[in-house]
Amino acid sequence: MGRLFGTDGVRGVANADLTAEMALGLSVAAAHVLAEAGTFEGHRPTAVVGRDPRASGEFLEAAVVAGLASAGVDVLRVGVLPTPAVAHLTGALGADLGVMLSASHNAMPDNGIKFFARGGHKLADDLEDRIEKVYEEHRTGAPWERPTGAGVGRVRDYDEGFDQYVAHLLGALPNRLDGLRIVLDEAHGAASRVSPVAFERAGAEVVTIGAEPDGLNINDGCGSTHLDKLKAAVIEHGAHLGIAHDGDADRCLAVDHTGDEVDGDQILAVLALAMRERSALRSDTVVATVMSNLGFKLAMEREGIHLVQTAVGDRYVLEEMKEKDYALGGEQSGHVIILDHATTGDGTLTGLLLAARVAGTGRTLRDLASVMERLPQVLVNVPDVDKSRVKTSADLAAAVGEAERELGETGRVLLRPSGTEPLVRVMVEAADIEQARTVAGRLADAVKSALG
Repeated sequence: MGRLFGTDGVRGVANADLTAEMALGLSVAAAHVLAEAGTFEGHRPTAVVGRDPRASGEFLEAAVVAGLASAGVDVLRVGVLPTPAVAHLTGALGADLGVMLSASHNAMPDNGIKFFARGGHKLADDLEDRIEKVYEEHRTGAPWERPTGAGVGRVRDYDEGFDQYVAHLLGALPNRLDGLRIVLDEAHGAASRVSPVAFERAGAEVVTIGAEPDGLNINDGCGSTHLDKLKAAVIEHGAHLGIAHDGDADRCLAVDHTGDEVDGDQILAVLALAMRERSALRSDTVVATVMSNLGFKLAMEREGIHLVQTAVGDRYVLEEMKEKDYALGGEQSGHVIILDHATTGDGTLTGLLLAARVAGTGRTLRDLASVMERLPQVLVNVPDVDKSRVKTSADLAAAVGEAERELGETGRVLLRPSGTEPLVRVMVEAADIEQARTVAGRLADAVKSALG
């Protein structure tokens, strides 16, 4: 069996890959592993369980709750809330475990299970490995040791979590949003109720789209992966800006008043300058991945802000931030982590802080985002090659060197083996889109020749 846990929990097609039996078994295994690790020692354990609005989340939530309670864990069921809300409440309520049922920006048929440790942080890899091992042992026949009588877990709905999370978001704002008209695209997802309430309580006039989840329409032609509707709505309503979330609202992308997209790199740039002004950007440093646009790097250098780059993936950004105590990091996709207020990406928090910068400065988002110029970026996937030789091929190294000399300081080349497929990703940035395409095409041919 391949590893169940990926970089963001366990995911798959609900009721095919991810079944009720698996959700129940993993939850029981998690309870036993954490008990063995001493997490529950000296007290009765508690878990926070939340989900996004997917139809499959209803039966998967029931399975998770049943599994935890059968293992002697009391459950606070917070209902439909964003992933960062479940992480926050796990920490704020002193729970021993958090569980979120969501497949984030994936299509509706998918779902996933993500576990949070005490404090709302991602469960350590070794604990995930242990949970998977224990789950597999019992799936194939080993009986569980089960509590009885008063030892079984109790389950109750925790409706207070909604207002607690909103209060937490508002407490992070440096100023109110009075005078702003903002369009919110909720992707028919987990933030459909909580995000509009938070923006309205912060003082904004709110127009919502994609905020009528029916269990089937999550991420369907809306949200952060489909910005056309948000762009049109911002212009139609004469809004100052638009904010788009994904299904579990751990991401945020934006649209300025002219309908132009503001991506995660630009959002990071705007927030970095705002946080530095408030002396909140520790070590004057921001963390991003190697896929961030070169324009972002050049802008941070110009503004005197240090940039630390990690491998692709928000988990690597978060690891670097926690290890070095940095306050801000994120990805081009809009997964932004503000570590003083969240243990994971929080799209609603990011959107609120972005809007607060607009309100606080009196400048348009377009003007604020112009701190960086997005250089044209071309990405080419080269399939059916030996990706293991990317770093050792002398011919490929020569081709990359030639490309880098041609691009100079206003361009960049990145060759990255796919983590899941037999292909190599060729990324080229240049000041001119045609030059980027030409160089990317030439490098793609070089990859085929050297590694094919």
